[in-house]
Amino acid sequence: MIFKLGHSINQQVSVPDNKGAELFIKREDEIHPFVSGNKYRKLKYNLLEAKKKGFKTLLTFGGAFSNHIAAVASAGNLLGFKTIGVIRGNELEDKISDNETLSFAKQNGMQFKFVSRADYRDKTSKAFLAKLKEEFNDFYLIPEGGTNILAIKGCEEILTEADNVFDYICCAVGTGGTISGLINCSKPSQQVLGFPALKGDFLRQDISKFVAKTNWDLITDYHFGGYAKINEELVTFINQFKKTNAIPLDPVYTGKMMFGVFDLINKDYFKKDSKILAIHTGGLQGIKGMNSVLKNKNLSIIE
Repeated sequence: MIFKLGHSINQQVSVPDNKGAELFIKREDEIHPFVSGNKYRKLKYNLLEAKKKGFKTLLTFGGAFSNHIAAVASAGNLLGFKTIGVIRGNELEDKISDNETLSFAKQNGMQFKFVSRADYRDKTSKAFLAKLKEEFNDFYLIPEGGTNILAIKGCEEILTEADNVFDYICCAVGTGGTISGLINCSKPSQQVLGFPALKGDFLRQDISKFVAKTNWDLITDYHFGGYAKINEELVTFINQFKKTNAIPLDPVYTGKMMFGVFDLINKDYFKKDSKILAIHTGGLQGIKGMNSVLKNKNLSIIE
């Protein structure tokens, strides 16, 4: 444990009638108010490694509403690290005060470097990283989204022995780190299903680099048009789910995953009388930013 945590419980949720499935959601979002869900899991061993090696500064990457940026800033503040966020979109430099995520990160001491989207695409190149070293000196590098071997090690701790009773483990997928950890710690009898928030099927190759098991699949039909894309149907589902189960969902990851799980239950995708566990990976800080976008489009907001 690197700082005080809350508890992650499995909470049963209501499912469509007469489908014979039991659905639970693991409340990883309640681990910590700011470093919640898979962000805590991914950062845990990276932060311990940074401390062990004597680093004073953490540097990472993210976009305007990045849960990862917010979590790194908060964790760094709690543990005494200086934090640097390389942010996609140099037009955001003058809009920090209008952005809930960046404002939060700044309040937690994060220093920003805004780069163009073209430059951001080169963020993993040796030349780009060398320039960052010149500008900021020594730092512990955490990848965008936090996914690396140490992150996957942390995500392997999400499931416990009590979760062996579940037939299916479901989670949202961004960079593939969380589902890789879940696959590695799953039982052979369990099927792990990932619901990508991004359009396309390219994540299979990334995930395959970290796992040896084959008891998993990606369900690619619930991205709603791509990363951070959203419509009235998804907003309505998220609001109804919260009203029925008293569980908030974020619109980028968990909302799309749960929409997909419910749709698959309705379509009899899961075997009869199956027990399903969905992982709540947090990300609730992004709701305020998304609501600003929805208001500008004259759409309903997330309640």
